[in-house]
Amino acid sequence: MTFGLDLSPLRSSRDFRLLWGSGVITILGTTLTVVALPLQIKALTGSSVAVGAVGAVELVPMVVCGLWGGALADALDRRRLLLWTELAQGGSALVLVVDSLLPHPAVWPLYCAAAFTTAGAALQRPSLDALAPQLVRHDQLASAASLLSLRWNIGAILGPVLAGLIATTAGVAVAFQLDLLSFLASALLLFRLRPVPTAPSAERASLGSITEGLRYARQRRDLLASYAVDFVAMLLAMPTAILPFLADRLHATWALGLMYSSFAIGSLLVGLTSSWARRVHRHGRMIALAAAGWGAAMAGAGLVPNVWVVLFCLVAAGAADMVSGLFRSTLWNGTIPDELRGRLAGIEVLSYSTGPQLASVRSGWTAAALGVRTSVWAGGLACVLAVGAIACALPALWRFDARTDPNARAVRLRRETAPQPAAL
Repeated sequence: MTFGLDLSPLRSSRDFRLLWGSGVITILGTTLTVVALPLQIKALTGSSVAVGAVGAVELVPMVVCGLWGGALADALDRRRLLLWTELAQGGSALVLVVDSLLPHPAVWPLYCAAAFTTAGAALQRPSLDALAPQLVRHDQLASAASLLSLRWNIGAILGPVLAGLIATTAGVAVAFQLDLLSFLASALLLFRLRPVPTAPSAERASLGSITEGLRYARQRRDLLASYAVDFVAMLLAMPTAILPFLADRLHATWALGLMYSSFAIGSLLVGLTSSWARRVHRHGRMIALAAAGWGAAMAGAGLVPNVWVVLFCLVAAGAADMVSGLFRSTLWNGTIPDELRGRLAGIEVLSYSTGPQLASVRSGWTAAALGVRTSVWAGGLACVLAVGAIACALPALWRFDARTDPNARAVRLRRETAPQPAAL
């Protein structure tokens, strides 16, 4: 078994390179806001509940726009959808910039911008997830998934560090300004993508087309289990919203940027050695084991009193999350027909995005009621138990094998006989 990072998708596909580069820029800028926004709310309110409420205002846009974005991704040019939703998110960043420059910044524009940004990201993500497999060869799916995760890691590692420095020197306004510039630069790269016209038989985006996607997902127990595992892992064991308060409890406010970066550092360590993933066929087992590992690492982070051990636990959690995400993406891209890929990607947005939004509310309330550290370790333990229960209740995920699964074989045959993506 070899280790390393497979760069063949970047070498062989011009459009994948553009898509990857656009993502690096966007994620770097967005991560600045991910750190600066709760810091701004904390500074204005001093309340963990107010910080956690960001997840509540983001929930409805995530659900509605995630499903609708999936239907649009199967009905329209996915490249055009990416471009317009990128510009829309830039508009939200502009709102944050304007509010932060006021003599007395208000809290409500922060919630409005968070909700609108979430709506744009939810509309965009299904097109992104559905487009990426079209730009690479079928045998490069696992490598492409690893590279797409790697671009998030780059932004998530550098972003919190930069945000921490900027927030303490130039202020959160500069972080919001850089985020705005990142959306504009990313849009320029997306503009250079070749158009991706839909098939003549593509369905119009409608409630009926969304229902068809939901019906397909319901029939696939392995997919349902993968969605459920990711949802409970994020809901129960994602403490991002209360990390500023955890740093306070550990008397280590200097470590806040490192806490945010730790998840990405762990993911990066896995991503840089992910060539082995191409040789794994039982994707479901890896998803379940890695999700349980995420919960165990979070339980450790809540229990230990030493900030350096906490950081180690967060790095381990990030590594486990990367393994789970890598094999979820490979399972989804390798078994879902392309004509349904956008709508199923919309469902995936709900599974891996609504969990963190609700987790902000859960962690904020439990931290206020039971204490910050209890909120972290109890959530991690609950995650381990919940993942085990799902694996028992929906054994199709544990039994999944890409070599014998009929859905995987059908998609592999279609893609191997279809024209391959152009190299340049």
